Amino acid sequence: MKNVYLTIIKNKPLTDLIYQMELEGDVKGIQNAGEFIEIKLPNKYLRRPFSVSRVKTNSIEILYKVLGQGTLNMTTYPIGMKIDCFIGLGNGFDVSISKMPLLIAGGIGIAPMIFLAEEFNKRGIQPTILYGGQTKDDLVEIEKLKKLGKLLLCTVDGTMGFQGNPVEFLRTNSISYDIYYACGPIRMLEALKEYDSYGYLSLEARMGCGFGACMGCSIQTISGPKRVCKEGPVFLANEVIFS
Repeated sequence: MKNVYLTIIKNKPLTDLIYQMELEGDVKGIQNAGEFIEIKLPNKYLRRPFSVSRVKTNSIEILYKVLGQGTLNMTTYPIGMKIDCFIGLGNGFDVSISKMPLLIAGGIGIAPMIFLAEEFNKRGIQPTILYGGQTKDDLVEIEKLKKLGKLLLCTVDGTMGFQGNPVEFLRTNSISYDIYYACGPIRMLEALKEYDSYGYLSLEARMGCGFGACMGCSIQTISGPKRVCKEGPVFLANEVIFS
C-alpha cells in the first residue's frame, strides 16, 4: 500500500450514471489487475474503494457509478483537483495459470476486467470476455473491449446481445476456456460458483480502512474468515462460502 496524491486529468460520463476518471501521478504501487485504490472524498469519513480499469506510465483510470451522494459529488470534481489515495491495495489476479481465459463481468464489474484483458494481451493471449448488465445502458467501453478479446454481450432486458445474465448465457451457450475470472454483483458470483467452481472471483465489500486493520470486510471461506481488502478482493471460487 502507498499513500499518494493524484491529480484528476479526466472525469467524463460514459452513460447517465457511469463515469470514467483518470488520475495522474505516482502510480508505480499498482502491480496487478484486480488491485484497487481507495479515495478520500472531501467531507466524507470513510474512503471509497474503486477497481483500477487501466494503468498507464504515469496515470490510472477508474470507472465509477453514481450510487449515492459521494459518487454524485465525484462527478463534479474538476480537472486539476488533487485526490488523496491509497493505491496498490488487494492481491489481484494470477494471469500465469491460464492460456484460454474467460473474463466475466457484470455491470461496473467490467473495470478490473479491462485491466486484466490488457495483461493477457501483453502475454499474447486474446481472452473471451462475457459482459452483462440489466440493460444496454449498463454496458460501457464496448469498442475498447472488442480490441482486447472476443466480446460476448448480454442484457437481462434483451436490449443488447443475449437476453439474460452471464450465468444464463453460459448455461445455454458453449464456450471453451480453461479458467474464468469474474467480477460483478454478489448474486452473479454466487450463481457462477454453483455453475463452475474452478475460477477466480473478485468480491466487493463495505470497507472501513481498506488495508486489513479493521476487519470490517471479512467474509467466510473454507479456511475461516478472510478480509476482502487484504487477502482479497480476488479469491478462488471454491474457497468462498456465500451465506
